[in-house]
Amino acid sequence: MRLLNRSAGRISRHRRGPLAGLVVLLLGLLMTGGLYTAFSPAQAESTSDEELIAEGRELFLVGCSFCHGQNGEGISTARDGYQIGPSLVGVGAAAVDFQVGTGRMPMANPGQQAPRKKPVYNEDEIAALAAYVASLAPGPAIPSESDYSIDGLSEEEREEAISRGGQIFLTNCTACHNFNGAGGAMPRGGYAPTLHGVEPKYIYQAMLTGPQTMPTFSNGNLSPEEKRDVIAYLGSLEETPEYGGFGLGGLGPVSEGLFGWVLGIGGLVGFAVWIAAHTTRSSKIKEGAEA
Repeated sequence: MRLLNRSAGRISRHRRGPLAGLVVLLLGLLMTGGLYTAFSPAQAESTSDEELIAEGRELFLVGCSFCHGQNGEGISTARDGYQIGPSLVGVGAAAVDFQVGTGRMPMANPGQQAPRKKPVYNEDEIAALAAYVASLAPGPAIPSESDYSIDGLSEEEREEAISRGGQIFLTNCTACHNFNGAGGAMPRGGYAPTLHGVEPKYIYQAMLTGPQTMPTFSNGNLSPEEKRDVIAYLGSLEETPEYGGFGLGGLGPVSEGLFGWVLGIGGLVGFAVWIAAHTTRSSKIKEGAEA
């Protein structure tokens, strides 16, 4: 009993010591910080997103606001219905990742269509710009690799996906991009770019956002699986050899027929003219020799 009383006395004296309050305060702060970190990760992530959006806004004001406005609202001219840069409110992160990632934006010179070129911004800056534009209003998000890749499918499932994608592409896309994705001319100085060598992510985003004159194939029009199948079909075209030996750019039967007429029929006509001229010359030489 005396031992317990002595121990209690020592503890009581330590509690009244000058460092006891400081130790208790430090322990309380550590426990509070640990519990806050454990039970509120969403708040920490939100702070990181806010920093990314702030960085993206700074980049936007320097490189994009001249055409699209300081708040992405777009800039109109005196001509009705004509804009220097369209509004970016609601286009989503996917549109920014496509346009800036392929170098189409920022445009060097305004024109009917923005050509693909070397990107001006690096990946981190593109992510920041996409985060800022996505914060203006809800829009399509950047797809993940699982959305457009068939790597996880079996061989039979891959063949089925390619077959479905081919049917979708031939129905909806060949009028502009040609039957094998080689591209083609469009009205008013536009053109459908080639899809050969284009990264699957950008093909998916193009279908999702509809850049330039391309229609938008939202998930209501084409499901994510159907978009993936189209990409699988285009990938299979690049792996298929040209059995004819000379693909002529893959422009289809018109270019092949023109090639046949110009070189085939034209060559035969030229050969016939050469034979006729050679025969006439031989006849004149023979007549001169007889005379």
